[in-house]
Amino acid sequence: MEIPSKYNPAEVEDKWYKYWMDQRFFHSVPDEREPYTIVIPPPNVTGVLHMGHMLNNTIQDILTRRARMLGKNACWVPGTDHASIATEAKVVAKLKDEGISKTDLTREEFLEHAWEWTHKHGGIILEQLKKLGASCDWDRTCFTMDEKRSESVIKVFVDLYKKDLIYRGVRMVNWDPAAKTALSDEEVIYKEQTGKLYYLKYKVEGEDDFAVVATTRPETIFGDVAVCVNPNDEKTARFRGKKLIVPIVNRVVPVIEDEYVDMEFGTGCLKVTPAHDVNDYMLGEKYQLESIDIFNDNGTLNEHGLHYDGKDRFDVRKEIEQELLDKDLMEKTEAYTNNVGCSERTGVPIEPKLSTQWFLKMEDLAKPALSAVMDDIIKFVPEKFKNTYRHWMENVRDWNISRQLWWGHQIPAYYLPNGTFVVAETAEKALELAQEKQPELKLEDLRQDEDCLDTWFSSWLWPISVFDGINNPENKEIQYYYPTNDLVTGPDIIFFWVARMIVSGYEYRQEPCFKNVYFTGIVRDKLGRKMSKQLGNSPDPLDLIANYGADGVRVGMMLCSPAGGDLLFDESLPQQGAGFVTKLWNSFRLIKGWDVDRTIPQPEHSKIAIEWFRQKFSQIVEQTDSHFDKFRISDALMNAYTAVRDEFSGWLLELVKPAYQQPIDGKTYAELIDIFDEVLRFIHPFMPFVSEEIWQYLKERKEGESIMISSWPKSTGYDAAFLQKFEDAKDVISGIRNIRTKNNIANKDSLELAVMPGDKGYNAELNAVVSKLGNLSAYTEVSEEVGGAGSFLVKSSTFFIPLGELVDVEEELKKLEEELKYTKGFLKSVMGKLSNERFVSGAPEAVVAKERAKQADAEAKIKVLEEQIAKLK
Repeated sequence: MEIPSKYNPAEVEDKWYKYWMDQRFFHSVPDEREPYTIVIPPPNVTGVLHMGHMLNNTIQDILTRRARMLGKNACWVPGTDHASIATEAKVVAKLKDEGISKTDLTREEFLEHAWEWTHKHGGIILEQLKKLGASCDWDRTCFTMDEKRSESVIKVFVDLYKKDLIYRGVRMVNWDPAAKTALSDEEVIYKEQTGKLYYLKYKVEGEDDFAVVATTRPETIFGDVAVCVNPNDEKTARFRGKKLIVPIVNRVVPVIEDEYVDMEFGTGCLKVTPAHDVNDYMLGEKYQLESIDIFNDNGTLNEHGLHYDGKDRFDVRKEIEQELLDKDLMEKTEAYTNNVGCSERTGVPIEPKLSTQWFLKMEDLAKPALSAVMDDIIKFVPEKFKNTYRHWMENVRDWNISRQLWWGHQIPAYYLPNGTFVVAETAEKALELAQEKQPELKLEDLRQDEDCLDTWFSSWLWPISVFDGINNPENKEIQYYYPTNDLVTGPDIIFFWVARMIVSGYEYRQEPCFKNVYFTGIVRDKLGRKMSKQLGNSPDPLDLIANYGADGVRVGMMLCSPAGGDLLFDESLPQQGAGFVTKLWNSFRLIKGWDVDRTIPQPEHSKIAIEWFRQKFSQIVEQTDSHFDKFRISDALMNAYTAVRDEFSGWLLELVKPAYQQPIDGKTYAELIDIFDEVLRFIHPFMPFVSEEIWQYLKERKEGESIMISSWPKSTGYDAAFLQKFEDAKDVISGIRNIRTKNNIANKDSLELAVMPGDKGYNAELNAVVSKLGNLSAYTEVSEEVGGAGSFLVKSSTFFIPLGELVDVEEELKKLEEELKYTKGFLKSVMGKLSNERFVSGAPEAVVAKERAKQADAEAKIKVLEEQIAKLK
C-alpha cells in the first residue's frame, strides 16, 4: 500500500468511524466478561456541541476505549434530555415568529409543535459527538421522554406518592415570570446588581407622625400586611402597639415585634409582604397574617396593584417612585448594591411567589446517599467536592418537582369534580381509584393536573432507566450493567443531578448507581472567562475539528485538563495536538521508508536500544495505569505524549535508524514493528483515528480487525538500575551534542571521546549507544585529564573530547565555575533538608535515602569540578 505523504484527518476520520460502526464494535450485550458501564450526561435535546461537551465526552471516550482494550465489555450509553424549560422557550419563540401564541393553542396542539421541533433538532448533538470519535453504543440511544423513560418516571412518581413521600402544598417558590414556572433553589443564579434603597413614609394611624421603612422593591407595597420592628430597638419603640398606613394603598396594618428584624439595617422598620418574600412568609405564618399575591404569572401586577394593574413590575418600580415623591410619601433614595436571584434559564430576576406545587420529601431519602459519598462507597474526584456535597445533603430541602409547563412528563394526578384527586399511572387506573370514592364517575369527569415534572425528575433515574430497571427491575441488562462504573460531569450539576441520581439508586436498587464521579473543570478562555456564546469567546468545536482533526483537538483538550481544575483553552492547544499527530505520522513514514536486509546481523546499539525501550515502555505503562486508577487522565495523556515524542521518536528511532541509504537489519525491524504496534495501542484511547490508520498500515490486517478491540499494553517489569544507566548515557550524548554546537562541529564529523570514570555516570555496557548517537570514532577510558579537550561531567565521571586549538580555556573555565556554583547551591538545599531533624525522623526511609544519595553525588561532582578548575588555572 502506498502511504500518503501527509495525514488527512477528515478522510481518515470518516473512513474509520464508518468502519467501526459497520463492524458494530461499539455495541455491547451482556456476556461472561466484566462489564464497564458509563452513561452520558444527557445533553439538551435542542443543544449543539460546545467546549464543555468536548472536554466531558473526550474523557468518557478515553475511559471507554481503554476499558474495551482491557478486555472489559464496555457499554457507553448515549442519549438526550428533553430540557423542559429550555425547549419550551425555544418552541414558544419559534411560534411567536410565526405569529402564533402558546395561549392560542391547546396542550395537544402545542405538544405537536414541540415534538416536531425535537425530531428536527434532537439528533444534532449526538451526530456531532460522532465527529469527535465518541464510541457510544448508538443502538442504545435514549431520550428522557421516550416511551420506556416516560413510563419509568410516571411509575416512580406514583410509587413515591404511595410511600407518602410526595405531597401537594402551597409554598413560597422561586417564580420565573418569563418561563412562567417555578424553579428549584439550584436553578437560581445570584447576580450583583446596582439599584436603589427607597425610604418610604408609613403614616401612623390617628397621629401626625410616620415610620420610615427602607425597601429595594417599592412595587411590592401593594402586598404589605404589617410592619415589623425589633422589641429591643429603642429608635422604633414609639411605634409599638400602633397601626400604620401603607403608602398609596392606604391599607391600615399592625406593627408587630420580632427579634428577626436587623436593628442595623435601614431604619429598623421592616415591611412585611408574606406573598413575595421568603422571610416575610415565615413571619406571616408565625403571626397568622394575610398573604396578598400582587403579581400575575408573567411578572405584571394584578388588580391588587390598583392603577398599576397589568403593568410590568420594573416599569411600576420607576413610575411608583415618582408617585411617592409627588405625594410626599418618600423621604429619600440611596444607591444600593445587592445580590438578585435570577433564573438560570431565562436570565430574568425571579419573583418569590406563593404557589401550589408538588414536593418530594428529601430528608430521609438523602441519608443513605450522603453516607455513600462520605464513606467513599462512591468516590468523588477530586475529593474536595465531598464537602460541597455534604453541606447540601445535610441541609437538603424538599424538592419542588412541579413545573408550570406543557413540555415534559405531565403529573399523573387526576382531579375529581369535588376537588379531591387520585394519583395513578394511567387515566384508566385513576378512574378505578376515583370510582371507589364516587362509583358514578366517567373518564371525562377526571381532569389531569396541568403541570409537568421538573426535568431532573426524569434524569435522576438515568443510570437505572437506560437499562429499563424501573419497569423491569430484574431484567438481564440491569442485573449485568448496573451499578455503572464512572460518571464524568461538571461540578455545577452536583446537586441537580449527581446527588439526586445517588438518592434514586439507593431508593430503587438499594446500591450506588456508579462507583466513581470524575468532576471536570470549566473551559475558560486565556483571560480566565467562562466560554459562552454571549461573550463570543467560544470557538465552534466542529471548526476546531475541521482545522486540527479530532485527534488533535482531543489531545489539546486533555493537555491542560486537571480533574476539577478549570481548563484555560487557547487555540495553540489543538494546534499542539495536531503537531503531535504529524510527529507520529512522520515517524511511521520514516520506518516504512527503510529497506530491510534480513542477512545483516543486529548491531549492538540496536539490540541495547530495543531492550531499553521495552523496559522504559513497561515503566511508562505502569505509571499510566496508576494515573488512570487515580483519574489523573491529563497526566496519563502526558505519559503517552512524552513516550511517543521523546522516548520512541526522539531516542529509539534515532538509535536504530540505519546509516544514509543503508538498509536496516531484519531482526531490529521486526522488533521495531512489534514495539510500534504496542505504542499505537497505548495511544489509541487518546487518539483513536490516527492510531487506527497507522495500525492498519503497519502489518497485514484482515477484515474485521481493529486496534480498538486489540489489547491495552501490559507492564512486564523493568530494571530501574538499567533505566537509570541509560539516562546517564543520554546525558553523555547530550554533553557531546553541546560541545559540537558550541564549537560548530557538524554531526557528520566523527569525534573521539575519552572518559575518566567516577563511581557513577559511566556505564561501559552502553558504549555502543553513545558511540552511535555521538558519532564517535573512538571511545576510551583514561586515568587522568586530557589536555586541550572540551569536557563535561555526568555525575562523578568526566568526559573529554580532544579539540586541539578549538578549545577555549576561558570559556571552559567559565562553564565549569558556573556548574560548580550551581552544584554547591544544590548541595546546600539538600543539606538543608538533611539537617532538619523533623524531616529525617518523619519522612519515609526511602525518601531520606534518596536525599543522602543526592548529597553523595553532589559532593563527588564538586570535588571533580574543583580539580578541573585548578588544572585549567
